[in-house]
Amino acid sequence: MDVTIPASSKQPVCLLSAEQIAGPYFRNPKLIRRNISEGADGIPLVLRLTIVDAMTCEPVTGALVDVWHCNARGAYSGWSKIDPDKKVDSGDIGSVPRTDDDTYLRGGQFSDQGGIVRFTTIYPGFYAGRALHLHVAVRIVAGNNYLEERHVAWVGQLYFPESASRSVLNAREYRGRAIPVLTNDKDMFYADMGGEASTLNVHPVSRDSLDDGFFGQLTIGIDTFAVSTQIKPEDFDKYTV
Repeated sequence: MDVTIPASSKQPVCLLSAEQIAGPYFRNPKLIRRNISEGADGIPLVLRLTIVDAMTCEPVTGALVDVWHCNARGAYSGWSKIDPDKKVDSGDIGSVPRTDDDTYLRGGQFSDQGGIVRFTTIYPGFYAGRALHLHVAVRIVAGNNYLEERHVAWVGQLYFPESASRSVLNAREYRGRAIPVLTNDKDMFYADMGGEASTLNVHPVSRDSLDDGFFGQLTIGIDTFAVSTQIKPEDFDKYTV
């Protein structure tokens, strides 16, 4: 298969991107919004994802793209009282009881005519046993009742370059943790589930100040006819979701 590499992202757009597990902190808050930060402390991150059909190389228009990740201290909304410095026992959806109804750092957008979604958020922190990452799920929408759509075609995790993460973790909002950060190459999911190809292209917004944040982008190739085994339709019925 020929691979086209756009000059802007230098990412293959005709390859099927590797799926990764959804993790225990997947929710379905039905929040359609571009800014998902809800005022969370941290270094700003502008995220641009391009969703393409890996079979045709064409952009996927109108897909519902969900993003969720932890805050600067490693906590997920809905599980804010879980200690991020201690490992959880299971990675399955619904395996960790929710502690609250917070919704920070979660939300969805519909891909535009170019297959693009944009989010305003913060650079994530880390929690025990994992490198810095964020989660993405792509739903193929049929009909008008899009908030009830359960056809998840692709689920993945996106990682960050170590050089950018080192700068971020030295910032005030991220310092003072009881555990050391896990580097990408030590993360089992990064190593075993295509983490290198799932690493965002990250650039500082300004050369003058870290406070201006980062811009991250990646092209994700999906099979629009696929039904992901990582988030199944019945997962939406679990009480934690």
